[in-house]
Amino acid sequence: MQVNPDKYKSIGNGFAVTVREDGVRGLAKGWAPTFIGYSMQGLCKFGFYEVFKILYSDLLGEENTYLWRTSLYLAASASAEFFADIALAPMEAAKVRIQTQPGYANTLRECAPKMYAEEGLWAFYKGVAPLWMRQIPYTMMKFACFERTVEMLYKYVVPKPRSECTKPEQLVVTFTAGYIACKVNSNHFSGVFCAIVSHPADSVVSVLNKEKGSTAMQVLKRLGPKGVWKGLIARIIMIGTLTALQWFIYDSVKVYFRLPRPPPPEMPESLKKKLGLTE
Repeated sequence: MQVNPDKYKSIGNGFAVTVREDGVRGLAKGWAPTFIGYSMQGLCKFGFYEVFKILYSDLLGEENTYLWRTSLYLAASASAEFFADIALAPMEAAKVRIQTQPGYANTLRECAPKMYAEEGLWAFYKGVAPLWMRQIPYTMMKFACFERTVEMLYKYVVPKPRSECTKPEQLVVTFTAGYIACKVNSNHFSGVFCAIVSHPADSVVSVLNKEKGSTAMQVLKRLGPKGVWKGLIARIIMIGTLTALQWFIYDSVKVYFRLPRPPPPEMPESLKKKLGLTE
């Protein structure tokens, strides 16, 4: 819908045209770079988020970490996504070529050498800047919403502290928070910022990786104010499902391997004394 709106007029029409031309297999075209690319991105995104959260927390100190925790989540997630997109960019470029240029290549093994022979290493990274524009605002909103939602659920909804909850009960809270976070990110007006801000960059990434010799600004000018919004509904549906499952799987893996899972933040005793909240 983003790269050929005349041919793919809606989500339903897009499915129908793809199946008619390529069969059901056509819906799985580009699965290998998608699998590899988003696995690498997920590893960097969630892994570096934990690293940067600890790093920035140590720089701020215990009291400021609590007071500025939302800013901490935003900064840590933005830093993590910066590196995650560098890992994702080559596979995203290959995926778009396979999906949007019929006859160019059918597999990653065909596509990657061909792209390198035509444009060199630049072919894999020319879309990284719009990728940052697409992913960083989305990730910042996703992580901050999730962290604060978990905090609110344990504070106002769950009738006992997390330390007293069983592992399945904790995972229910995680899934609920992930679902709420994805809804805030994608559908509710309070979080529609994320989908709106990141989608034009997503359209630019798709077109830029399809073509040779274009720049991001040239693609943006050619798409115009209307063209950058093609495929927004399809992307919202994808993001909603993806986000809730990501958080559930992420926390399930941490539970399974008994990795550290810090409890929701509480005000430090030193800060309570300063604010006169303790005797």
